[in-house]
Amino acid sequence: MHSAIRPLALCAALLLALPAAAQTKKDYEPQIGQSGKDVIWVPTPDEVVDRMLRMAQVTPDDYVVDLGAGDGKIAIAAAKKFGARSLGIEYNPEMVKHAMRNVEKAGVAGKAKVVHGDIFASDFTQATVLTLYLLPALNLKLRPQILNMRPGTRVVSHSFTMEDWEPDETSSMDGRRAYFWVVPANVMGGWTLEAGSERFELSFEQKFQKIEGSVTLGPVQAGLRDARLRGFNIAFGFVDNAGAKREFSGIVTRARMEGSFRTDAGAEGRWTAARK
Repeated sequence: MHSAIRPLALCAALLLALPAAAQTKKDYEPQIGQSGKDVIWVPTPDEVVDRMLRMAQVTPDDYVVDLGAGDGKIAIAAAKKFGARSLGIEYNPEMVKHAMRNVEKAGVAGKAKVVHGDIFASDFTQATVLTLYLLPALNLKLRPQILNMRPGTRVVSHSFTMEDWEPDETSSMDGRRAYFWVVPANVMGGWTLEAGSERFELSFEQKFQKIEGSVTLGPVQAGLRDARLRGFNIAFGFVDNAGAKREFSGIVTRARMEGSFRTDAGAEGRWTAARK
């Protein structure tokens, strides 16, 4: 009888030991420097996250998309501190689960989420704010897609630039840098401007948000003054054949511009322009 009890007792002891030794599985915890699809994982410090979102002037009306979301901290901060809707796109499925646990813990599951996806195959065109902490080559690979986003979209990158697309602002925090851009409208080429009863032919040269151009005044090709482009907002001026300066400001909507103008003589009015 005793010999039969001993194997049963041994089995019971083994079963009792299993939960402690094998059945308890810890939640996935990422390690700094671990390899990912395109980059290693290094979390963005909290103070940098805060500055990035403040550079973009995030509000509750925004939809923030973080490319390469990691542990979800940018998506979480956008929702928790700024009230925005946010989405993180992360390639590592285990990291996605970890990030979503962080979202739940932060109490922002109604506003923020992190999904599994490849940032080069994902549609993030609905974002009003785009954040990223990627390598320079990846920023450049994404750049054409970013420049095709809606004019006025704000973009913030931790540590790395977009090469010759110069940032609109650079912030530095204890040696760490964040770069900010506003996606510019496309105004390159010829436009016909109408202001009151007058008509002018304009031509713009453009390199990202930097523009210059000229206006045809009869036989004169006059240069534009103070030409500026920020997102979909445009401003420029020129001196006409009477020596009066005319200043124009307005918005760009695809193949159309419209806004208001004023002259040195005090005249004011509305203007429109159509792409040739």
